[in-house]
Amino acid sequence: MSPDAPILFFDSGVGGLSVVAPGRALLPFAPIVYAADNAGFPYGTKSEAEIAARVPALLGRLVERYRPRLAVIACNTASTIALPVVRAALDIPVVGTVPAIKPAALASKTRVIGVLGTDATVRQPYVDRLSAEFARDCVVIRHGSAALVTLAEARLRGETVDIAGVRDAIAPMFEGGGARIDTIVLACTHFPLLGEELAVACPQSVAFVDGGDGIARRIAHLTQGQDWPAVVKSGRSVFTRLDDGVEALTPALRTYGLGDIAAL
Repeated sequence: MSPDAPILFFDSGVGGLSVVAPGRALLPFAPIVYAADNAGFPYGTKSEAEIAARVPALLGRLVERYRPRLAVIACNTASTIALPVVRAALDIPVVGTVPAIKPAALASKTRVIGVLGTDATVRQPYVDRLSAEFARDCVVIRHGSAALVTLAEARLRGETVDIAGVRDAIAPMFEGGGARIDTIVLACTHFPLLGEELAVACPQSVAFVDGGDGIARRIAHLTQGQDWPAVVKSGRSVFTRLDDGVEALTPALRTYGLGDIAAL
């Protein structure tokens, strides 16, 4: 394994940066390639068949080009739908991103937790299985929002996020039994990027849980004992479409250590 072999992070947009951050904190010398399928964005409104076909094909191209030591599907929607197919197709370790229902259930006092993700993620049988296994004694209230994904992308482009828009996007989750929610699973990697706005917009005090730190620990475990470069190097961002939106993201990408931008 070459010390320069990167870790590949993949998402439909910039949400996966919320996974890159804890990964970089734990493995600061790791070379990183961050790939965003912005030409296919957003995934949360697509059908399962579209995602199951698109994601393995793109990851196959990325692995062939960049020869990573490990790939991270930093997207809950893509992971809950395409992870088994991707693992079968690639000859490197693949880490998925799944809703952090187990830690949310352990933390909840009211035994009512929310799962806030995309429409595609919250309807997956995988969420049913996680709820049955780890939150059997909890009421699990699911809510999908495409609007929050769009707002998170706008925030990373430097635009001001309207709190009223965030409040409207999450309001249905708190109706009825949702008034007892005390813990919310951020089941979309875009949503931790809106952590401050979500905290202000929630009508009650809640704790937010996401899988970023757990994924970072998993990456560290799988790469234990491997060699890294002697100095921290700038990472690379790869987009399936280069446009004005990508240019607007450049300052934010640099804050995550991603200085180079390329097209896939």
